[in-house]
Amino acid sequence: MTTFIGDFICKPDAKGRVVLPSLFKKVMSEDSQSVFVVRKNLFDNCLDLIPHNEWQKEVQVIDKKLSGFRQKDQRLKRALYRSTAEVTLDGNGRFLIPKRLMEMISVSGEVVLLGVGRNIELWSKQQFEDDGLESEEIGELAEELLGGNFGEEEN
Repeated sequence: MTTFIGDFICKPDAKGRVVLPSLFKKVMSEDSQSVFVVRKNLFDNCLDLIPHNEWQKEVQVIDKKLSGFRQKDQRLKRALYRSTAEVTLDGNGRFLIPKRLMEMISVSGEVVLLGVGRNIELWSKQQFEDDGLESEEIGELAEELLGGNFGEEEN
């Protein structure tokens, strides 16, 4: 299973290409992957880079849960696909995010690539720095969402 961890500050080159950090390249090469699907994050002002094999799993869930015969389902499906693009790593481990997607999250300068398990989030550096949680908030959220028995198996 693909797992991305860590955060890396990257500076797009003159053409707007971003070099994938070596730690992330290693994870991609272990899965023989070189293609991501990029989409606007549903909840935050960032982009999700989803390895193609993980994207295929999401497509199966979307197709299973949404009907082609309900208007709401079709509207959601259209919205989910609307702000997506496919990007391929070049021989130097770089990828080019379409300008329209970078504009959606107001990138102007450095970006942060954040590994969040199966995906990588791409943030404007400024937005990333402004959006962090304080350690007390992290503890409270962990307790609320993961419970007091984190790390113990449930019976």
